[in-house]
Amino acid sequence: MRASYVSSYPLSLDVTGKPVVVVGAGAVAARRARTLVEAGALVTVISPEISEAMRNLGDSVHIIQREFAPGDLAEAWVVHAATNIPSINAAIAAEAHAQRIWCVRADDRSASEAWTPASTTVDDVTIAVTSADPRRSVALRSSIAAQLRSGDLPVKARRAHDGHVVLIGGGPGDADLITVRGRRELNKADVVIYDRLAPLELLASLDDDVELIDAGKQPTHHTLKQEEINALLVDRARAGKRVARLKGGDPFVLGRGSEEMLACIEAGVTVEVIPGVTSAISAPLAAGIPVTHRGVTTGFIVMSGHEIGDLELAARSDLTLVVLMGVGRLGALVDGLVQGGKSASTPIAIIERAYAPDQRVTVGTLGSIVEIAAVEQIANPAIIIVGDVVSVPTWLTASELASHA
Repeated sequence: MRASYVSSYPLSLDVTGKPVVVVGAGAVAARRARTLVEAGALVTVISPEISEAMRNLGDSVHIIQREFAPGDLAEAWVVHAATNIPSINAAIAAEAHAQRIWCVRADDRSASEAWTPASTTVDDVTIAVTSADPRRSVALRSSIAAQLRSGDLPVKARRAHDGHVVLIGGGPGDADLITVRGRRELNKADVVIYDRLAPLELLASLDDDVELIDAGKQPTHHTLKQEEINALLVDRARAGKRVARLKGGDPFVLGRGSEEMLACIEAGVTVEVIPGVTSAISAPLAAGIPVTHRGVTTGFIVMSGHEIGDLELAARSDLTLVVLMGVGRLGALVDGLVQGGKSASTPIAIIERAYAPDQRVTVGTLGSIVEIAAVEQIANPAIIIVGDVVSVPTWLTASELASHA
């Protein structure tokens, strides 16, 4: 009667609207019944005692509160023998075999003619693992699911789909700092339009047929104008492609993500935004500098260094000032802050290439930083941070040394 487990034939069943019998009503039986209900089966439960977990399924299952009896499987397509008495499970399996009904025995896999895999669903992918060792099956299922969720196991859908755009914040440049969802959506893309400060090493893990388009911008050279990028997003999405716009930092923090989103909406293209770790906060953190610190400042201001306007409000504020893309106009920034009332002794730090192996941090004051930057040949990509928080790492180090004196 028993089939060899090693030679089993994997198969998925559509049980929608089909009668399935579960004999037993304990914890295992309740889990099986719940899964069957979720799959759309018409579930009948037969047991003299009904657990609370089974009763919690309510009207979604038909409960017959008595012992199993011959003939109970007459209409069933599948049966689960899940009582705690092996002899009863064996009798159920024997009747199912005689009627050519697949029976899953919960108590003895070696005596069963069918098995339920350890399964879960990630996005629209169902992972089902079956082996001779149920615990190993569960461990493998969980490992595969975790890798799919994190993007470490890139699997792109191959079926036809409607065009769609997703704006992905790639974080400050380190590939490990992109969000799990961002990594997962990147792996699904048919087209990736990327910036130069995005985590570019992730592109190497994409399938060979993914179209990669460089849209990187530099202060004196733009590979593509913003209008051209917007047009590409719309064009590829209208062609039925899944388009990932991979950016550095966060799409809505000086990243023109809102412009791209509006362009998609106006063109009737569906679009979503996945936030990223902005360099405005993470770059100072890479240098050990907090943007806020109790007793020093309760907030911070983020601004672009491309267009430095009136800095009087920022100069008079005790909030930390974080400037993105400002190295090229460092002199104008310093002059504006000092003229606005900021003391020339105010600490300032410049973090170049945050999180990269060659990250460099240069510290000075408003009165000295321009000269230091010229000598050190400071260059983009870099983040500028102005305020007393720049001294916090020094205070912490001094405090730690004092505590060990």
